[in-house]
Amino acid sequence: MRMVKKEYILSNQLKRSGTSVGANIEEAQYAPTKKDFGHKLYIALKEAAEAKYWLCLIKDGEEAESKLVDPLLKECEEIISLLTAITKKIRYRED
Repeated sequence: MRMVKKEYILSNQLKRSGTSVGANIEEAQYAPTKKDFGHKLYIALKEAAEAKYWLCLIKDGEEAESKLVDPLLKECEEIISLLTAITKKIRYRED
């Protein structure tokens, strides 16, 4: 029973942070100011980093096969790279 609870907690946290990335990007599209736009994308970046953390825990804890987790980790890292580049460019323009 303990393993089921652990798996549920990990998958629930991953679902929460992973879906938040898209929600914040979508919300950024309708931001009234450039500052708010950048802030929403920065939140999406932090949520993507959190999703990566949960994926690593799932992989390292062998809660799922690497062949299932590795593509998700790669995609997460690509999203993080894109959001990092965008938020850096926005911050540079605001300074």
